[in-house]
Amino acid sequence: MKRKSLVLPAVAGLLMSALTACGGTDGSGSDGDALVLGSTDGIEATKEAPAPLDPDLAYDFASWSVLHNTFQTLMRLPRSGTEPIPDAAEKCGFQDRQSEQYRCTLRSGLKFSNGHALTSEDVKFSLERILRINNPNGPVSLLSNVDKVETPSDREVVIHLASPDATFPSKLTTPAAAILDSEVYEPDRLHKGFEMVGSGPYQAKTEVRDNRLTKVNFTKNPHYKGDVEPKADTVEMRFYKTSAELERALVKGDVDVVHRGFSPDQIDRLNRGKVKGVRLFEASGQGIRYLGFNTADRSVKNKAIRQAMAHLVDRQALVRDVYKRTGVPLYSLIPSNVTTHTNSFHNEYGDPDPAAARRVLRQAGIHTPVKLTMTYTTDHYGPETAQEFKELKRQLNDSGLFSIKIKGVRWAEFRPKLIKREYPVYGMGWLPDFPDPDNYIAPFLTKDNFLNSPYRNSVIQDELIPKTRQEAQRALASKDFQSIQNAVADDVPYLPLWQGNTYVAARENITGAEYAYDSSTTLQLWELGRGAGG
Repeated sequence: MKRKSLVLPAVAGLLMSALTACGGTDGSGSDGDALVLGSTDGIEATKEAPAPLDPDLAYDFASWSVLHNTFQTLMRLPRSGTEPIPDAAEKCGFQDRQSEQYRCTLRSGLKFSNGHALTSEDVKFSLERILRINNPNGPVSLLSNVDKVETPSDREVVIHLASPDATFPSKLTTPAAAILDSEVYEPDRLHKGFEMVGSGPYQAKTEVRDNRLTKVNFTKNPHYKGDVEPKADTVEMRFYKTSAELERALVKGDVDVVHRGFSPDQIDRLNRGKVKGVRLFEASGQGIRYLGFNTADRSVKNKAIRQAMAHLVDRQALVRDVYKRTGVPLYSLIPSNVTTHTNSFHNEYGDPDPAAARRVLRQAGIHTPVKLTMTYTTDHYGPETAQEFKELKRQLNDSGLFSIKIKGVRWAEFRPKLIKREYPVYGMGWLPDFPDPDNYIAPFLTKDNFLNSPYRNSVIQDELIPKTRQEAQRALASKDFQSIQNAVADDVPYLPLWQGNTYVAARENITGAEYAYDSSTTLQLWELGRGAGG
């Protein structure tokens, strides 16, 4: 998923450490009893994306943070850990050894927040709807393997897959598989605007200005039936224009938790104790940043150009000088803290080596300097993105082998144009949809990949990915995942740059911050509450 920036833990809560800051002033807290979260994320309705909170279109960190707390799915991830457990379902499981037929029994008496009954027909409607709408900007690729859905009774659902997929239960934990009210949502078009009807632990009311979400008010859903027990009856999610404004709100006490949006400099200030009564939770993360290539574009079609860039990029400098060590260098699409990771790019290219880059270009008969434009989004990953691309430009141009120009574009324009393959080289980030190495491979390398990349590798697509998905014991797929990572390092359709650490800032009276995210780095509002004095 294109969710990212400062990212969250492989197993939320297990790696976290709390750092108590001091100094600053006390704040009076939020209005009423609402627990307030703040971020600089933006959610807006545009011509290209008129339904930012429709699960069949929403595919970014900010939107999924809202949807995950409002909608139910058949399965969900536990407080910590990676093994899916039932959510709207009472029980689920494969009915065959090939992992092609998945059967679920729903909980009894399920209802949506509007009081409508939730039955197996709503599950069938929801799964078929995302496939029918098939929006290229949405998460349809997660469920594209669904072949047929049957409903033997009001509480039974049988999902037939076109090919074996041991990761399918994990895919059912994502908002892509959100269960929608078939009496509210239309079967063949998006639900425009910002209103939602779900059956999750919270019901949400949105506030909008100029087609942009400014606040979401979450209140306990009285019709919710499930194992989740919200710690706070009311939660507000507020969106701030700048990280400086967000920091002032935290210092003043108008915000209780900052789950996203602080810059590396701000994190450093919190770490050094500049805000009284605030704890900073830190962990290694699973989110990655990378360069993507339109391998059909003549400017980068020859892989020698991409390989030369891989020889030149200095990841250590990016992490040290731009991101102030809030991340670590990354040498594969699969992060270093995810099973099956291998340092394929370092094994292939080693440390930055201009002589090796020059040799690769010369042997391919490519004249230098190679002229390229690298495009990044200005308002989706934080203000440091511009500095990151200036540093990348400097590194490449200083070699004398490239003449790089950079261009910043707003996310609302960037994402649709990327899908149309208008950028030869672009910067993106990724947070996992579910905690499995497959989710760092398949979304990028299958024919229906979410970036609409033209890159094709028949061995990866037709042999290795299907083999990994047949392994219910995921560790047994390690060898095939390593082969995929090595092939990516050789062809360079993507160039991994770094993976970010995780940071959550919370006032001292807030409980549950260490469990704010599940193992796929999706926000769990129900874990947050107020302790003594709150």
